[in-house]
Amino acid sequence: MPEGTMAKGLIIAAPASGTGKTTLTLGLLAALRARGMAVGAVKSGPDYIDPAFHRAATGRPSVNLDTWAMGPDLLDGLAARAAEGADLLVCEALMGLFDGVAGVGATGTGSTAEIAARTGWPVLLVVNAKGQSQSAAALVKGFATYRDDVTIGGVVLNNVGSPRHTALAGGAIEALGIPVHGSLPRAPDLSLPERHLGLVQADETEGLADRLAALGRFVAEHVDLDRIAALAKPSKSGPGSDAPALPPLGQRIAIARDAAFTFVYPHLTSGWQAAGAELRFFSPLADEAPPPDADAIYLPGGYPELHAGRLAANAVFRDGLRAAAERGPVYGECGGYMVMGETLEDADGVTHPMTGLLGVRTSFAKRRLHLGYRRASLLADGPLGPAGSPLMGHEFHYASTLSRGDDAPLLHATAADGSDLGALGSSRGRALGSFVHLIARG
Repeated sequence: MPEGTMAKGLIIAAPASGTGKTTLTLGLLAALRARGMAVGAVKSGPDYIDPAFHRAATGRPSVNLDTWAMGPDLLDGLAARAAEGADLLVCEALMGLFDGVAGVGATGTGSTAEIAARTGWPVLLVVNAKGQSQSAAALVKGFATYRDDVTIGGVVLNNVGSPRHTALAGGAIEALGIPVHGSLPRAPDLSLPERHLGLVQADETEGLADRLAALGRFVAEHVDLDRIAALAKPSKSGPGSDAPALPPLGQRIAIARDAAFTFVYPHLTSGWQAAGAELRFFSPLADEAPPPDADAIYLPGGYPELHAGRLAANAVFRDGLRAAAERGPVYGECGGYMVMGETLEDADGVTHPMTGLLGVRTSFAKRRLHLGYRRASLLADGPLGPAGSPLMGHEFHYASTLSRGDDAPLLHATAADGSDLGALGSSRGRALGSFVHLIARG
């Protein structure tokens, strides 16, 4: 497709999590790319892990589209840029197609159905046929009629046990006038490894290229690629805006990047670059200090709890980060926030000293799930904006805060349903951070 033209889009969704969306998405991306198509991908909702697999499968960046956290201009702009130069753009849904949160955010409730309605992209529904046959048609009928502005363009059955199983379930669905574009047999050997926050990350998955190729062959064997590609339609949403979702932290931003610091939204970094910021990268796990010419440091989330002992021993990183905090802002999110604190207790109950830029002490041994969208406002002027600036983000972690020390709080936050969560995060001098992964301005 000529540069600058827009791809047609398609959404892969399901009635619920654990139905096979990621298997079909990655297999479809790999199979179409093997055919020579320029295929792109995006992910609905707040997710760091799936887009990295999309990128591995397509060779192109994958971004998130989030109707709760992102305003209409940002949503449309990201979708438009993701489609540039591609023949087909595949959007992987989150949870069930219509699942969102209780409160409306910047554009909606966060459901994938809202993206389908906004763009006009048809939905390819993945239906887990295990334990049922003709009853699958009742489920599909409900999804097809639930919202008039969402189109179910076709179905792929998953976990089918035999050709007869496929015929019974598929025939009942096609009798509704909804085509079935394939059926995937049970294939546990193709599953990807998991850990506590989801799949093991793409960069850490052993033999990922071979796994993706196998998924591509599996999907190509069991679904009709031509008919699925033909479902896609151009987006009816506008070109949107290319303004950065968050203001750049500085002119030269050093970003921690290795196995302990991986959760970075591509739309944030590309927005900073589009606004004129230079990005530098360094590895705390390799005991690297931030580049000395950087005027701002970003420690993103990730898995520092898996590498706490190594981080604690890396004096060059620790001393370099402390020196950087004398020159300019150091901002940490979730795992990065934990590393900026006094101590981190790992899953075995061993307490490791961290960088001490903030007074917070955290524990992964005392696990408790923190999950949900956050609407926040800054409590003081800083690199993220002036006091009172509204920000949208989310939390997803199991770490607990043991104590916050004497630092000033960074944010005041509410949950998606409006529940008051009070003050969150920490701020001391030029160091600031919280467990909230920021997505966009409010």
